[in-house]
Amino acid sequence: MKTLYIVRHAKSSWEFEELSDHDRPLNKRGRSDASLMGQELAARDVQPNLIISSPAVRALTTATLVGKELGYDADDIVLDERVYGAGKEDLLQVVQEAPADVDYLMLVGHNEAISDFANMITPEQVSRLPTTGVVVLEFNCESWHDISKDNANLLFYDFPKNYK
Repeated sequence: MKTLYIVRHAKSSWEFEELSDHDRPLNKRGRSDASLMGQELAARDVQPNLIISSPAVRALTTATLVGKELGYDADDIVLDERVYGAGKEDLLQVVQEAPADVDYLMLVGHNEAISDFANMITPEQVSRLPTTGVVVLEFNCESWHDISKDNANLLFYDFPKNYK
């Protein structure tokens, strides 16, 4: 079995107009929501073996804050350039290339691709992921290369507004 945690980055700030899209930070709500979702995942005993993130500041900060709540060392987060600006097929390739010994994988990325990817491999339609939204899928297979809608089970779909 393989379990995939698909996470959309938290709410970013538009306060610093001089920053590139890649360098935009999280705003106050985004930082709070990322920690909140990390706490909620920790309450469900989520323990990823690997976190892969877009290198964009808002995605990496989300991954770091969620990971902190899960006891995951920020230095172990793998940055994959393909996740930034990716399409759903690119995200599938990133996941399919995960090491075989990883059974619990978290992917932190951007919309629209992250929502499109979730819906591509989810047996049940999920809505567009809000910021810091999480879709969790379990796959009845031994290899990440074999994940598909046909062997997937939606465990849960969660987001910060469920707690406010």
